Order: sequence, then structure tokens, then C-alpha cells
Amino acid sequence: GILTFRLVDRVEKLLAIELDHQLVTRLQEQFVDSKSVSILEGNILDIDLKELLEISGFSEHSYKIIANIPYYITAPIIRTLLSLTYQPVSMTLMVQDAVADRLSADPGDMSLLSLMAQYYATVEKKFFVPKEAFDPVPKVNSAVIQITPRRAYDSEEDRKVFRLARAGFSARRKTLANNLSSSLSVSKEEVEAKLVQLGLRVDIRAQALSVADWGNLQKIF
Repeated sequence: GILTFRLVDRVEKLLAIELDHQLVTRLQEQFVDSKSVSILEGNILDIDLKELLEISGFSEHSYKIIANIPYYITAPIIRTLLSLTYQPVSMTLMVQDAVADRLSADPGDMSLLSLMAQYYATVEKKFFVPKEAFDPVPKVNSAVIQITPRRAYDSEEDRKVFRLARAGFSARRKTLANNLSSSLSVSKEEVEAKLVQLGLRVDIRAQALSVADWGNLQKIF
């Protein structure tokens, strides 16, 4: 609500998706005479965003996403946005501070979500937002991040990378060789040989691999 009011005078066209029915009603009444503002009630995870963007007149790289997203569904929302066929110029999102750190993590602290974010985009933590900035005060601190897409999900190579990554992250305390061996029905010795071929330790864990390492790994599997 507040974000919509702040943005409306700064953009040529605004499409807002809101789940709260009362807030939707208020926004629709406020902007009933506006030709540049559209308010849609619904859950973003249940909406065909490609179709919605086409109907609303947005083409690829012609729009930006700005959102305060529900923290309990942050991961699925970010996965959905990164998978958009029509990529935005950028995504500026308020997320839990710990999630912001995860998304921008370095090798050693990587996760499946941070790999996906950094594989398709650059991720920058813009600024910290203390929990005291909200009323009522929540239990966690927040941060604003900017995700700038580099490419869309559209290739067999991408599917292969994330098939390997899902297997690699399936048990975080196990080595990558153990996880890939059990998930892909390949001998551990064969996996270890491929890791050595890439200059990686045989006891390395998935969270220690860089984005480039995953790209190289898919080439030899």
C-alpha cells in the first residue's frame, strides 16, 4: 500500500499485485480514475506472470519489479521472478536480512537459492533496515536487495546445472561426491575423478562451489 502510493508519481505505468482484499479495495478506490495504475488482487505465485505482463503491455527489459515480499515465501517468489521469460531491468526487494546475506553469499556459504540468484543475475545488498523501523516491531531485521538479471532460464545447459545442484545440495553435511553419487547413480570414484579433473578437492561440499564451478561441472557429467 505505502509502496504503491510512493511509486505512482514516479513511473509512467504501475501494475500492483496485492493479496490483502481490504488493501486492494482501498487502492482500487484511490486510483479508480487513473489510466496508468492497475491493481490486481491475488497471490503472485498463482498468477501467470508472462501472460499478465503481455496483457499489461510490458515487454522484456521494459519494466522494473519493486516489492515488499512476504518473508515466509521469499524463496519461491524469487525463484518465480528469476524464471520469468520476460526479464525485468531489475528487481528491488525488501527481504529478511539473513536472506539478503544468503542470496549474495560467497563460495563456502552458498545455497541452492544463492546459486540460482547468482547464476541468472547479479545480487547486491543495498542497505540494512533495522526491525525498529517497523510498527509493530517484528522479530527480524530486513534489508533491501537489488537483483539485476543477466539472462533467462531457457537452455538444456541450465536444466543440467540445476539437476546437478539439487543433487549436490540434497544433504548439506555430506560431500558433493557422496550426494552426486547417490542421487545420480554414479560411482563415488567416478565423481571424485571428475572433481579432480576440474581442480576441486574430492571432499568438497556443494556450498563451497562457485557459480563458474557448477557451469564447468555440468560440462563433464
